[in-house]
Amino acid sequence: MRERGTASGAMACANLDDAGCNWAAAPDHDATKDADDPGFCLSCRTTRTIPDLSLAQNRDHWRDAEAAKRWVLWGLMRLGWFGPEDNGPPPIFDMIAEETSAGPVSVTMGHAEGVITLNVSEADPARLALRQAELGEPYRTVMGHLRHEIAHYLHWRLIGDAGFAHAFRSLFGDERADYGAALQRHYEDPQPAGETHISSYATAHPHEDWAETAAHVLHLLDIADSFGATGFRTEVDDAWRQDVYREAPSDAVIDRAAAIGVGMNHVNRAMGLADLYPFVLAPGVREKLLFAFEALRRG
Repeated sequence: MRERGTASGAMACANLDDAGCNWAAAPDHDATKDADDPGFCLSCRTTRTIPDLSLAQNRDHWRDAEAAKRWVLWGLMRLGWFGPEDNGPPPIFDMIAEETSAGPVSVTMGHAEGVITLNVSEADPARLALRQAELGEPYRTVMGHLRHEIAHYLHWRLIGDAGFAHAFRSLFGDERADYGAALQRHYEDPQPAGETHISSYATAHPHEDWAETAAHVLHLLDIADSFGATGFRTEVDDAWRQDVYREAPSDAVIDRAAAIGVGMNHVNRAMGLADLYPFVLAPGVREKLLFAFEALRRG
């Protein structure tokens, strides 16, 4: 193993070459004490399975998926998850590709008891565009999938708190309802998003309502934060100079992100591109977004 330093002087993640990881090795790594520890960063440590790297395209897709995972995990770390103050188990990722040296395999993305399965093959723009068309999900992305499945994982951790469980079921419904039957009904007769759900898929079951809603909270947080980091401003009068992840009022962050979304939709249209954020935040949707925002902040 080559021990190369980062800009801060820390040792680079062991996945620098293989996965293009630009994070430093986890703070508790000490090569002088444990020669068997390759020195992975906090993000790469969560990856349990990687795709068949004997196929060149899989390496490229894995690198892109890991980059998206680092981005998403960093945002969650800013909310207090997965850092020193988080005593719960981190998520585990199985990063699997549809192509293997033994032939194609089927990959079902999802979350189960802390383990998240991601199909890295969807990092291929052509394959992703095909899935978007086939499934009627024009905003399907690897990063969006990560946020959705991590939202399932976060619910798995939060639901053990009686206060959260009671408030969640009052707003989203009882997640203990038959999941398989609910999904079958959804695929047979999908319902529109309406006034209380952020997407059609959110209507399928309380689990999916939460995952879609919490994923959108993470989208909106990142939109507001990234836009503010550029120095741009909107006409929304909020305390946006505060850290949107930890300090700014949740309703102000949502207002700001929605205003940015409308503005960027028009910018994209000027270039003949799809809207950046075409979702309608009806009052019922907004109530769920605020609930998820505060739950994610409390950790």
